[in-house]
Amino acid sequence: MKTIRRLIYIEVLKAVAFVTLGFLSLFFFFDFVDELQSIGQPGTLNYGAMQALMYVALLIPSHLYELLPITVLIGTIFVMARLAQSSEYTILRTSGLGPWRALRTLLVLGLGFVVLTFAVGDYLSPASDRTAQLLKSRYQGTYSMVGYTGAWLREKQGDKSYAVNVASIARNGTLRDPRIFEFDSRGLLVSQITAKQGYVATGEWILVGVTQQQYETGNPDKVRITTTDVPVMKWPSSLTNEMVSVALLRPDRMRTIDLFEYIQHLDANGQTAQRYEIEFWRKVFYPLSCLVMVVLALPFAYLHFRQAGITAYVFGGVMIGISFFLLNNVFGYLGNLSNWWPWITAAAPGLIYSVMSLAAFTWLVLRR
Repeated sequence: MKTIRRLIYIEVLKAVAFVTLGFLSLFFFFDFVDELQSIGQPGTLNYGAMQALMYVALLIPSHLYELLPITVLIGTIFVMARLAQSSEYTILRTSGLGPWRALRTLLVLGLGFVVLTFAVGDYLSPASDRTAQLLKSRYQGTYSMVGYTGAWLREKQGDKSYAVNVASIARNGTLRDPRIFEFDSRGLLVSQITAKQGYVATGEWILVGVTQQQYETGNPDKVRITTTDVPVMKWPSSLTNEMVSVALLRPDRMRTIDLFEYIQHLDANGQTAQRYEIEFWRKVFYPLSCLVMVVLALPFAYLHFRQAGITAYVFGGVMIGISFFLLNNVFGYLGNLSNWWPWITAAAPGLIYSVMSLAAFTWLVLRR
């Protein structure tokens, strides 16, 4: 059995590596073509073709994390179908490779892909994405990854609450155009602080070029706005530089532990964390989809192929993989809009395809 396992493992690893390399090459080309429009733009004269190539190369781990379950499915289907077409799998079956032993063999291989997917998504991808953004900011200035309004954070201090907006953060940690809105216990706006830039220190923010507006609205007949310009101001806050950086990153490009800590911060300050909770559970369940994919590929070894029939089945595997990727994204958006339970939203695509894989295994392998 060691020889049979070694044969299957080597063939599957070679096929998955080949498919993954092909997909990554396509994404690398598309990303580089998309970056060509940023080369030579006003204010980005130092951002050339070499910098664009380095930036696109650093995005490869993110694509690898997204593609691994799909490439595992396609590569495993190709190997199983090729073994069935050449009658090698029939020989393996007569040598003692029964359905349950074959399933167990593929599940062990799938566990290896689960560990690889988790490691890429939780360690390699966030680090490379952060490096890519720092590289781009070095030649294009500061960066922001949450739209044109930047990141919004909230903090409570006693009976007062604060809404903090940061447009972007530079590679040296400088905050650009921070704005702080102060609300009283009734939820009324009492002051606004606008600064040109800021720095996060221990237990406080150091704001430079500050304009502070005080709103006196206690008496409706005597509403007054007092504006004060201050060169430097210290604002006490428990918001750290890591929290600001996390808020400026897309949730799907954050580490699992960072997502969990940020969700705790949002809950403590009465903010909705639905989007981040869904992404947290997706981070938990997404690597496990590799197990689903290898189970879904096993029935292809029990099909009867004609001379050129393998191509159609491999194409079917490609479509199944793409449909899983699309369904995973669709459920994320639907769960966020419909306020579904985050763990159900994240687990639903995997559960659907698990039922499909077990149904296919029962019908094609056990009954036929």
